[in-house]
Amino acid sequence: MTADTPAPPAYTTPPLPTECFDYALPEELIAQTPSARRDGSRLLVVDRTAHTIAHHHFAELPEFLRAGDTLFRNNAAVFPARLRALRPSGGQVECFLLRPHESGENSTLWLCLLKPGKRLPIGATFAHASGAFSAEVVAREPDRTAIVRFRIPSGASVPELARRLGAVPLPPYIRREYACKAYDTAATNEAPMRPNEAAHTEKVEDLARYQTVYADEARPVAVAAPTAGLHFTPELLAQITARGVALADLTLHVGLGTFRPITTDTINAHQIHHERYEIPAPTLEKLRHGTGRRIAVGTTSLRSIEHYLRQKQCTAADTRPETAEHSSEADLFIYPPATFRGVDALLTNFHQPRSTLLCLVAAFLAPGSTDGIAWLHEIYAEAIARRYRFFSYGDAMLIL
Repeated sequence: MTADTPAPPAYTTPPLPTECFDYALPEELIAQTPSARRDGSRLLVVDRTAHTIAHHHFAELPEFLRAGDTLFRNNAAVFPARLRALRPSGGQVECFLLRPHESGENSTLWLCLLKPGKRLPIGATFAHASGAFSAEVVAREPDRTAIVRFRIPSGASVPELARRLGAVPLPPYIRREYACKAYDTAATNEAPMRPNEAAHTEKVEDLARYQTVYADEARPVAVAAPTAGLHFTPELLAQITARGVALADLTLHVGLGTFRPITTDTINAHQIHHERYEIPAPTLEKLRHGTGRRIAVGTTSLRSIEHYLRQKQCTAADTRPETAEHSSEADLFIYPPATFRGVDALLTNFHQPRSTLLCLVAAFLAPGSTDGIAWLHEIYAEAIARRYRFFSYGDAMLIL
């Protein structure tokens, strides 16, 4: 792109039916566990210029990178956001922490998802069986989330509490025995039940593997992992940088909206979720003045970059200096026939049917047209036929 690249045109095509982004996936292809090695997953490589696809393994990624390229990656850390508690009646509560309702992680007011939501109206209370915290529902939101006030006798912050008592916030399509009632230490006032060995092993593995190796522990702001980054190992990153490829970090606060399917008849009618992001000045420098391709590691990195460039009304080739961190709320819904201002290649996983992420990938396959929809279906059909593993713990795709 050049500095005089025109702004992307307004979408003038007729509304796109949501069924265009549906597909049938055999349930056994939904990855329930990570690969034995992070970089042992498979990698489907799409060449948009040659209109070809090729099958590789993630460990081969450095072969597709060149000196001068920059990988833009989301360094948000996942925190164990799922808390178990009890209502005064003894009924169980699952409280899923989404984000502070007030600025700062020391806030005692948090936006949460509660189960069973219908039994927890405004004024309802619940507490951990150990007495580690109590909580009260102070407001209900139209989207069925709740604002919850926490009281923590120890004086710990809510994130500190979650790190001590919370469970890994795995997406709903990954089933775990340790998440069931038999493993719920909040279900009784007696000594916690001892989990079986398999469940304990799963929990330990998830704590380590549902997190990128470059996650910044000082930024525990994600309730879902930026999954395209899960495939990297320290050794692979060392190989990549040895080739002259730069690494640039940004932070997008991944929320549960990433798992929310499109329920409207057309994708144009869907209301996209909002997610906070920050891009530090050194990353903006690489975005604006890098010499090679700008490669987004994951849809979260791409959304952050594209939202920033649209807010600034510029392209990545704009020479105006940017000396301070940029932060904002990403509310950008990317779908065909979108064009892109600052991303040349995309590394991503395989996504759920009828998801906003699938729309983004279709747009990236053929910017400025709707041709990517048909090609997306061809690519996914090939991946299914070759038994690729799908979703968070699944395999990856590199679009060049």
